[in-house]
Amino acid sequence: MQRMLAILVCGTLISACSAQMQSTPPLASALQSGAHAMSSGTEMPGDSGTALPGDSGTALPGAQLACPPNVATGSASCSVAINVNIAPIGSPTTPASMIPGLHPSDLQSVYALPFGDAGERIAIVDAYDDPSAQADMNVYRTAYGLSPCTSASGCFTRVNESGTQGSYPAASSAWSEEISLDLDMVSAICPNCSILLVEANSPSIDDLGAAVDTAVASGAHVVSNSYYSAEWNGETAEDVHYNHSGVLMTASSGDQDYPSYPAASPYVVAVGGTSLQNGVEQPWTYAGHGCSAYESAVRWQTGLSSCATRSAVDVAAVADPQYGVSMYDSLAGGWLVAGGTSVSAPIVASAYALADNGMEAPFTYAHASSLHRIGTGAYGTYTGLGTPDGLGAF
Repeated sequence: MQRMLAILVCGTLISACSAQMQSTPPLASALQSGAHAMSSGTEMPGDSGTALPGDSGTALPGAQLACPPNVATGSASCSVAINVNIAPIGSPTTPASMIPGLHPSDLQSVYALPFGDAGERIAIVDAYDDPSAQADMNVYRTAYGLSPCTSASGCFTRVNESGTQGSYPAASSAWSEEISLDLDMVSAICPNCSILLVEANSPSIDDLGAAVDTAVASGAHVVSNSYYSAEWNGETAEDVHYNHSGVLMTASSGDQDYPSYPAASPYVVAVGGTSLQNGVEQPWTYAGHGCSAYESAVRWQTGLSSCATRSAVDVAAVADPQYGVSMYDSLAGGWLVAGGTSVSAPIVASAYALADNGMEAPFTYAHASSLHRIGTGAYGTYTGLGTPDGLGAF
């Protein structure tokens, strides 16, 4: 079953924005051609070309990946993809009606989420430092009429992987895009949640896992992880970082055609991606998916997945950069349209934070009827059980 969506791509029907979006080549044509375009440059919108940790020039059709997908064993890539067919808008005071991409009201409408609920503390775990994280997030929030979230008010806290403020890892333009996108998506879905940003020293799973442990020790009951690594023999030793009773973990399924880690961990809710095209929500076939090579099957997927091992997608949300969300990152040039499973993981994490029930993956599987199914079956390879439809499954 498909969900028909009445979404205004720019939040309001204005001729300038409509013309801009109509000029964007549809991702569907690229998928049909089988093209996996790879850029030879290292530029990103707003990037000066200076090499910083995590920079990359790899691409999806019509979109630029901030981080390289193929990295060393046990090291992760961020999963943000920037639409390169829509130029950045530099002014932080751009009116909402002129900002392209899906707005908070669009996402709240699509997923029938209770915008005004208090929610709880949600942690964002990423690698490296984004010095402008708080300022950029509040540009986004101000544009959409959301209340400020600052360290002064106690709403926002930024720490390193050891839990210390003021001593942060090296800055990265690539991972700053990831951090900005994650903070914007939490703001969009749960604007009354308090937010903890934990910045790992590097994108190694060891460092990111240590940052997850810090997030839990700091009181977060929901942790969003928008990064992915190709699976490797020995990954199960890292599962301890994601196994915290009473703490809900989400993990991006990745932006490559294979199962990834930590999405394959049995202790996370693995979040795949959808595409909103012409008002219809469909699987985004560039999202990570598949049967884990190393993680055993989980009982709550029995009878649903065709995998004999852990299937590395549980639920999904919007991820296609061609029909992506608005975000603001000053280092990348300002307002951008973004996708990747970096969008879907914090959206789903924020739904759990809104529900504030302390539930984990088995609960969601037991209440799958409260999700919107994508396609005809009870479980989809790219989308798992489906996408949020209120809070009944969270």
